[in-house]
Amino acid sequence: MLSVEVNNLIKTYGKKKEVKALSDISFSVPQGELFGIIGPDGAGKTSLFRILTTLLLADSGKASVDGFDVVKDYKAIRKRVGYMPGRFSLYQDLSVEENLNFFATIFNTSIKENYDLIKDIYVQIEPFRKRKAGKLSGGMKQKLALSCALIHRPSVLFLDEPTTGVDAVSRKEFWEMLKGLRKEGITILVSTPYMDEAGLCDKVALIQNGKILSIDTPQGIVNNFSKPLMAVKSSKMLHLLKDLEQKEFVENVYPFGEYHHVVMKDKSGEQLLQQFIQRRNDETTVLYDAKPNIEDCFIALMKS
Repeated sequence: MLSVEVNNLIKTYGKKKEVKALSDISFSVPQGELFGIIGPDGAGKTSLFRILTTLLLADSGKASVDGFDVVKDYKAIRKRVGYMPGRFSLYQDLSVEENLNFFATIFNTSIKENYDLIKDIYVQIEPFRKRKAGKLSGGMKQKLALSCALIHRPSVLFLDEPTTGVDAVSRKEFWEMLKGLRKEGITILVSTPYMDEAGLCDKVALIQNGKILSIDTPQGIVNNFSKPLMAVKSSKMLHLLKDLEQKEFVENVYPFGEYHHVVMKDKSGEQLLQQFIQRRNDETTVLYDAKPNIEDCFIALMKS
């Protein structure tokens, strides 16, 4: 069964509809899958999630959640989904406990009735249950927002950039929580600008400027990277980057952490790059074969 089905969605903004947030996108998500929407700010992730949670109307196209049409059956969908917006949107002046009780009441349920679902998350913030939500740390706000989105036991959970602005430890803990929720049979759609989080999903859609560049498993996307890739580091990184950009055997070069990743047009480029490095008067240069990851694939797809 498909939990989410999207067909040819288009969404534009502006009086003349000059800004295309979504450009004819289509995809589907099976029940129980952890599906990632991966892309930078402005790619269209939030517009997509707002349409799927019935908060925004598309210009054209169709979409359904649990078999319910997002336009005709919006009331049914709102009862079945959980939504965690990108910005913390709970009541800052209410305590942790008051926020959770409020959202439980909206859905005619109680904390006690669905406590087993949120227990592993809520126990981490329960010691602060009397604290105002606005006084919580970023990681604690994240856990509270997730608890509120789950309190009515949704069948589909939408998380819009849930780890943006939180520390690395909280990010890791959050993804561990998502793995636990997936075991409960909940379908999870999560958007993120962090390419390293793509590998934590069952399947991902890479999106840029409102267009889906690729949909596959993380490993499947990486396997489709067919060009030779090398990493190079020098004490003169800016000069090295500019020099490599001028080389005919280089298809693309870009900063990648402490290194520059160099994509060759074909296999012969590897030897030409080695010869180029050897001719440089820079004893600190390091060169090695690199394995592509999701970020390399995303950059390659943007250039194609």
